[in-house]
Amino acid sequence: MSNFQDNEKNSLIETLIEVKRISKAVKGGRKMSFSALMVVGDGNGKVGYGLGKANDVAEAIRKSTERAKRSMIRVPLSSKHSTPYEIKGKYKKSVILIKPAAPGTGIIAGGSVRAVLEAAGIKDVLAKSLGSNNSLNMILAALEGLGSLIPASVRAKYRGKELQDIWG
Repeated sequence: MSNFQDNEKNSLIETLIEVKRISKAVKGGRKMSFSALMVVGDGNGKVGYGLGKANDVAEAIRKSTERAKRSMIRVPLSSKHSTPYEIKGKYKKSVILIKPAAPGTGIIAGGSVRAVLEAAGIKDVLAKSLGSNNSLNMILAALEGLGSLIPASVRAKYRGKELQDIWG
């Protein structure tokens, strides 16, 4: 995994998760192509993923970056730079458990889930993979869980309380 900083109008955190080489048997021999998996976020609650395929590694990375920028979702962050409550994301056989952690804990997560959490701007969290460890499925499970978060202000409104009553 490698991080790239994009110095556009809003600097994005781009993390390359994996590059795969695919070979296809054709009449003249083997035809090689590449696929790249990328996670992009602004570090302030927006994160997305992209999968790009091409005959060249650089082109596959470019395509995956563009797709990731288009697929960004908004993640509600608490004031403590953690998730407001425990969430479980599921995609196919990948299950990701994400728990809030005390300030200063850092991101305790493995592989591609760590990249998603860093790109989203979450600083203190614990995450555990409970199912398949396929990189793409783990990213999709984490994004599904993060996408299901309800902002604290909305939860307070549903419960008929003030935001200060919930956070203490």
